[in-house]
Amino acid sequence: MTPKKIVAFAIGPIGAAILGFISLPIITWFFTQEDVGRMAMFQVTLSFSTLLFSLGLDQSYVREFHEVENKPALLKRAMLPGLILLTIAVIVLLSLGELIASWLFGVPHLHLGVLVVLALVTSYISRFLSLVLRMNERGLAFSMSQLLPKLLLLVIIGGYIAADADKDLTNLVLANTAALAFVCAIYGWNTREEWLAGIRAKLDIDQLKMMLRFGLPLILGGLAFWGLTAIDKVFLRALASFEDLAVYSVSVSFAAAAGILQSVFSTVWAPTVYKWASAGIGLEKVHKVNRYVLAMVVLGFCLAGLLSWIVAIFLPPNYATVQWIVVSCIGYPLLYTLSETTVVGIGISRRSSFSMLASIVAFLLNLVGNWWLIPIFGAAGAAVSTCISFWVFFFLRTEFSVYLWKPMPRLLLYSFTLSVVFGAVVFTIWGEILQGWMVVYWLVVLGCWAVAFRVEMREVIGLIGRRKPIVV
Repeated sequence: MTPKKIVAFAIGPIGAAILGFISLPIITWFFTQEDVGRMAMFQVTLSFSTLLFSLGLDQSYVREFHEVENKPALLKRAMLPGLILLTIAVIVLLSLGELIASWLFGVPHLHLGVLVVLALVTSYISRFLSLVLRMNERGLAFSMSQLLPKLLLLVIIGGYIAADADKDLTNLVLANTAALAFVCAIYGWNTREEWLAGIRAKLDIDQLKMMLRFGLPLILGGLAFWGLTAIDKVFLRALASFEDLAVYSVSVSFAAAAGILQSVFSTVWAPTVYKWASAGIGLEKVHKVNRYVLAMVVLGFCLAGLLSWIVAIFLPPNYATVQWIVVSCIGYPLLYTLSETTVVGIGISRRSSFSMLASIVAFLLNLVGNWWLIPIFGAAGAAVSTCISFWVFFFLRTEFSVYLWKPMPRLLLYSFTLSVVFGAVVFTIWGEILQGWMVVYWLVVLGCWAVAFRVEMREVIGLIGRRKPIVV
């Protein structure tokens, strides 16, 4: 993938993150802390639904894209089974009336349940249509489809404020659902040739069975991964309060800055590495990418530890603890991104059960961690548990990939990641007490980083200066 295409793919996540940073403080100032917490449960439900009903076929679509000629037919095989199951589930959910909203929000209103159902359907469809843009390397269209919904959400929230509309849960859910429906419509327009051809394509049952053999093990793994990323919010809902959930969800939202790296890299990496594998390109490129991503991950942790105090400036006083919690929250996007560079052996060998096993082990660890830490530390405990669990997830994916494919150097990988995770945990729980010491700690790690990755730094400086990179 050329630098121009990478930039095109990067516009969306970066622009969406910037708009998110603008809209998030506005939401915290104008909507109640309880309603912000309830929206966290809304997001958890959307992610669970997409993972469950995709049946792992979204991953099969990515894996088989470069191997098949009829790509619209591949889209149909990947999308149709889950869409049928989701339709049945939606009908059942609507028949339950107010139960959906009562369980999610603690508010028994039928219209909230209808909005949730609409969001579930549009999120599922958007997931597969986004893959069409991603795999066809249509970076600008992909980015605009991510950017415009965030802009719409900001416009709607701004409209509420300008019109002095009710700052209640209904309007907050409505704004988010409208943004999801809008992105689905944009994806549908940008991929109309592909899905219209897919509708006319014949459904190949044998090929579908082959895709399901790859994808079905990912259902359990997908559920485990959902639990790994969402069980903290579920436990906070059960063991704490919507206020704690709001503080945690805002911390996670600010951690979306690290999610820019995850989103851009994951979008570009999967098609690229499978293309390399098909072309028989050696392991050296994968190792080089891994070092660059490791450098960005360590730098991200250090900068978050040194600069997290800035977020408190933009938030109401009751969100003051976000500045400590956010450093552990970036563990999910950063460590997941790093694991994407080390897990390639599982995808290339098609042994998806190992990826599932890594998710299950990390999920069980997070389950125990949240049960133990949330009653003691509240939202901070949830952040710490998830950060540690994602390091275990990254470790298992790396070791399984080495076992199934080829060895890779791991000493630098593990020593740096353990150092930053340890620092994040201490910072989140005791950072307010150890403020000066934590600054020293992050500066020491940053100094070690500068020494360990001096070659990569020189190469980047050389590229920025448009001269040949210096290699020592």
